[in-house]
Amino acid sequence: MTTLQHIRSPRLSFAQTLASLALGCAALTSSYWCVGRQKVPKPLCSLAKQRHCIPVPGLANASDLQFSWDTGDDRFVFPAFHVGLFYCCEENIYTDAWEEKCRGFHTLTPPSEKAMMWLSVTMEIMYMGLLCVSCLLLCLQLCVGGACPPAGRRWGQMFNAFAAVFTVLAGLLGMVAHMMFMQVFQTTVSMGPEDFKPHSYGYSWAFYVAWLGFTVCMSAGVSTLNSYTKRVLMVGRRLPPAPAYTPRSPASPPPLSHLSPYYDPPPSPPSPPRSPHLTHSLSLPLPESICFPPPPPPPHAAPSSPFHRPSLPSPSASPQRGQPGSPWRSPDEDYSSPL
Repeated sequence: MTTLQHIRSPRLSFAQTLASLALGCAALTSSYWCVGRQKVPKPLCSLAKQRHCIPVPGLANASDLQFSWDTGDDRFVFPAFHVGLFYCCEENIYTDAWEEKCRGFHTLTPPSEKAMMWLSVTMEIMYMGLLCVSCLLLCLQLCVGGACPPAGRRWGQMFNAFAAVFTVLAGLLGMVAHMMFMQVFQTTVSMGPEDFKPHSYGYSWAFYVAWLGFTVCMSAGVSTLNSYTKRVLMVGRRLPPAPAYTPRSPASPPPLSHLSPYYDPPPSPPSPPRSPHLTHSLSLPLPESICFPPPPPPPHAAPSSPFHRPSLPSPSASPQRGQPGSPWRSPDEDYSSPL
């Protein structure tokens, strides 16, 4: 865990990004991406060139020279050259002293490859610019996070996220730019001008430094992104832990409701044992005054009010007219006399 914490630390990400920026700048400004030798016919001898040249009769000091017929590779010289993104330097074959002459690499590029060449150079410059922005953001994260811990932690996480995105994007741009430049160089070797025909060539230290800077850049981007993911996305806001669920044992069924027809009330607790004296006293007959309390006295009748009027007796129930089974008679009718 301690090793992982050191890998995810912002200081290590800042150091990796800074190292990648330094390596990229060294490779970008160097002209030693590719080195090799050309195969050029020997030049004519002159006052400045007395060795590895073709003698010219009538020269002031040409009496000491002997004309010879050179065949095969003896007719050629193999000057060294080295190529970078911006210029190409070659050994000067017209002097005996070691000297280089340089010219822009865009002057050697075929017209069909000039657009790709300028695009690769633009992407290399963008690669350096994004690395500078990432270094600045990581430096701000270290400064703000240490100065004001409460609010600086949030700002530091935001700076960390943007630095991770810029670093990964810079690495991808650098990778594509390196591959495009090598494609342009291969085309220039086969289709370039006549005065630039490499006999043999290979990659030099700047090429390997450029790819080493790309590797360190991607490592810094992944480390920065891993740190942001661990601190923000995986942890986030800390929530209270959920209560642990303890399942019931299958041997103990859940309790029944008292409304269920299968509900069996629990047995009542046994009554405490009584003393023999109390049992004997309860078995004896008790008098009535002790068993039953005396009845309450009758309530006193309220005195009659002078304004009270006694109610009339209710009339007796007489059969009404129209009721079945009881004929209705008028008081004036007499049914005793025969018809």
